[in-house]
Amino acid sequence: MSTLLIRRADLLVTMDAGRHRIPDGGLFVRGNVIEQVGPTADLPKEADRVIDAGGMIVLPGLVNTHHHLYQTLTRAVPAAQDATLFQWLKTLYPIWAGLTSEAVYTSALVGLAELILSGCTTASDHLYIYPNDCRIDDEIRAAQEIGIRFHASRGSMSLGESKGGLPPDSVVEDEADILKDTQRAIETYHDAEPYAMTRIVVAPCSPFSVTPDLMREAAALARSSGVHLHTHLAETLDEEEFCLSEFGHRPVPYAEELTWVGGDVWYAHGVHINEAEIRLLDRTGTGVCHCPSSNMRLASGIAPVRAYLDSGVRVGLGVDGSASNDSSHLLAEARMALLLQRVSGNPAGLSAEEALWLATVGGAQVLGREDIAQLAPGKAADIIGLRLNRLDYAGALHDPLAALVFCAPQGVDLSVINGRVVVEDGRLLTVDLGPVIERHNRIARKLVNGD
Repeated sequence: MSTLLIRRADLLVTMDAGRHRIPDGGLFVRGNVIEQVGPTADLPKEADRVIDAGGMIVLPGLVNTHHHLYQTLTRAVPAAQDATLFQWLKTLYPIWAGLTSEAVYTSALVGLAELILSGCTTASDHLYIYPNDCRIDDEIRAAQEIGIRFHASRGSMSLGESKGGLPPDSVVEDEADILKDTQRAIETYHDAEPYAMTRIVVAPCSPFSVTPDLMREAAALARSSGVHLHTHLAETLDEEEFCLSEFGHRPVPYAEELTWVGGDVWYAHGVHINEAEIRLLDRTGTGVCHCPSSNMRLASGIAPVRAYLDSGVRVGLGVDGSASNDSSHLLAEARMALLLQRVSGNPAGLSAEEALWLATVGGAQVLGREDIAQLAPGKAADIIGLRLNRLDYAGALHDPLAALVFCAPQGVDLSVINGRVVVEDGRLLTVDLGPVIERHNRIARKLVNGD
């Protein structure tokens, strides 16, 4: 197996249980696994590849626990710029009905490239709309080509407008077909082994776009297959009113009734959740993905992240869809998480280290992975590095870790995923982005404007 030595980092941040920070630190990798971490002087002197990280801060790759990659095609659509969630969805559903296999594949390359260049090494995406020839396979192919560790959430919508749901009937699927294709995706792609690069998640979209029957059957399918469950929940007050009206429960008790709680479940958003429901999430081990930029963009509210953490709830970060965030920058999301927990009046609502913990270990816990997101022996070799001698960090090097979060979000100079260097000197090595961006913009124009 090939070996990799990263040495002389100004600061190496392990994110291990002791939260160790190692000046003049480094690590030694064999194959795709970290074998040794410590001061440079204590590491081997040679390897097949040696990277001098002098002038860098090195830390574990970040983990994105919720995204909609196809939405990179519909960023800043004028009619959806100033809308609440339900208005925003109703504006964009008809546009998304024009998605094709090529559109899903190309948009995934664009969104994943953004994520990697912002420090993400593991990403979960929620693809819940399958018009025309679209398949979950399209974005899995993109993830494999670009080299990111990927959790593909086979989402779904079955409750169209004619049956009381939010999406138009033209973009929903038959429930039997949904379950059949989800099973196919699991059997084709899911890898349950440690250090797996591809896993499948069962992910009906939301309470207002699928039936209770599909939620129950999806949970049964996931548990019989040993995969995780994911859905949007408690994002807006509109959703809460819908659940009370249609099901007689607030979103979290409704999810509990459907067996959608447990250590194999995580929700996107979790904004409108009360104290009793927080205790339920803690007691059942149910996780939450916090999407601060999207929640602000759509005026959805502020998730009670401080209360989650104080109660022991598993919390990770997500950029959410690029039509409700308009970016796929995970380090920016860590900064927004920090600021949003402070805006109500507590200047210690979330620390810089806690924000990065959410973006690394927190995300790994939400995804049910113990093999990533820490720089420690036996963990996957997912490593990022950022140079500190840049204008944006000038005057902030008293605490380099805090600089990553408090200062303007930057891109990574180095990224190693599964032991493979995928970003070097700030440049993505696995995909030629020029032609991809050109193709992406052409598809976006046709999708939105019909050009």
